[in-house]
Amino acid sequence: MFDVFYIGNKPNIVPHEREVSSIQQAQELSRTRYCWLINTYTDYSTWDFLWEPVPWESNQRHAFPSQWQRDSETYLIPKQEHTDVNYRTDIKVERNSASADVVVIDHMDNNVNLTTSSIESKANIVKYTKFVDNYLDTLLRIARTTDSEHLWICSSVCDYTDFDFTWHPDPWQSEMLHVFPSGDQKFGDTFYMHVPSFKENADKCELLDWYNNNFTQDQIVPRHKLPLVKHLEDSHVDALPESQQEPLVVYTNENLWFTPVPNIPLWRKKTRTITPLDTRGCSVIVPRDALGDIKTQLWDYEYVDRSYQTQRKSDPLDVVFIENGEVNAEENFLHLESCLMQKPNKLKRVTNVKGRVAAYQAAAKVSSTPWFFAVFAKLKVDESFDWSWQPDCLQQPKHYIFHARNPINGLEYGHMAMIAYNRKLVLSNTAPGLDFTLDQLHEVVPILSGVANYADDEFMAWRSAFREVIKLKHALEQQPDVETEYRLRSWLTKGEGVKGKYSIQGAVDAVEYYEEVAGDFDKLKLSYDWAWLNERFDLLHA
Repeated sequence: MFDVFYIGNKPNIVPHEREVSSIQQAQELSRTRYCWLINTYTDYSTWDFLWEPVPWESNQRHAFPSQWQRDSETYLIPKQEHTDVNYRTDIKVERNSASADVVVIDHMDNNVNLTTSSIESKANIVKYTKFVDNYLDTLLRIARTTDSEHLWICSSVCDYTDFDFTWHPDPWQSEMLHVFPSGDQKFGDTFYMHVPSFKENADKCELLDWYNNNFTQDQIVPRHKLPLVKHLEDSHVDALPESQQEPLVVYTNENLWFTPVPNIPLWRKKTRTITPLDTRGCSVIVPRDALGDIKTQLWDYEYVDRSYQTQRKSDPLDVVFIENGEVNAEENFLHLESCLMQKPNKLKRVTNVKGRVAAYQAAAKVSSTPWFFAVFAKLKVDESFDWSWQPDCLQQPKHYIFHARNPINGLEYGHMAMIAYNRKLVLSNTAPGLDFTLDQLHEVVPILSGVANYADDEFMAWRSAFREVIKLKHALEQQPDVETEYRLRSWLTKGEGVKGKYSIQGAVDAVEYYEEVAGDFDKLKLSYDWAWLNERFDLLHA
């Protein structure tokens, strides 16, 4: 029987063992030609302490592997001085007790009891502590309040049902901080810490990323499912609570929610991002940190990760064609139909609804999607338009105005362009101003939606120009603007042939009417009414 020594808490299953602090001390104290140096985490009750190497390996230290590493910290050491280490592969030591006690970090996610139940039969939990702003400060606080040499640090966001706490590092890695991934997230929530080293060195690091970390793949720890909040608002802004206890929550306004959820790193505020999970942002992960920063849109929060947004496409928007007696309506509808032939968007049609407000609201009522593409009969849509385009649920609900090209005066802006209308906003719009769309929250999207062929007959050319110039004049009265002035001049001066003539005439008549009524708002609003426009045209040009 060779002498047996151990390092650490005394095992009680091996006779004649003595505690030492190093291999060298074991050699010095040994009275036999070999000695065993063992660890305190292994059951050696069936170990053959009579084993010895063949003669040609007698001057080597023999290191035996565990189920985890090639060095289990079980050694047979020759008493004489040696230089070589023989990492055995023929005999394995099975570690069968946790390699350290456990501290559980509570993220206030209501999962601490689940996490505890997945740990307590396999390892000794010595403490619970709350998560502070970041893992670096949290781990430092843990290290400063313990005398343990090593600790497992687990998190309430994780499930340790299948985790093996007998894991240990190779001796040469013993002073590193070992980080276990949470699912596919490298910056995980489970750590194996050498406490003295962390106490001494971690406060010199500004970020935990800069510490001496070993990002191991030996075990992967799944997280508990994130809380899911389903709501019916078009924007998540309108569904967020004033406060949120959980570190991360998924908000969704989809009826059928099946989006895979990535594991967002919790290491510090910058990594705890708002994360939209599809092209519209129908489903989004919102961190607790963000709620205090969000005022009118989720983009108010500084840290947004859009890298997962393209992994799933949101349902395509309906397309609603709106016509009211335009001579080119059928031609433009058939063209639109052909453009959508290979697209998943549903095409619908609203015909001869009197009044601009009533027509728009009729279009909203036939739409089955929260937003819909409104295509006006004068618009010949661009064949290359991206019908998979989506609005942004991270913002407040709004209308999105695309660009259209005016073939008469050469202007290209939102007039007569396709608009992605928010259905709820349209149905609530009482048209208090001169422009139905601009009366509510809106955004210009500088994408060409098509060519506005608004001058296929004299009245259509006149009516389109008259209504637009009324709006431009009113806008300039409210706030002078160089771009608006340029557009007004173009309507008043550009246009050739009969089409150009009636377009210019409509613009001129609009300016005269504006001055005639001295910008009286109620009288300007008459331009909303198709019948009034017909009468005005007949009065001036019949």
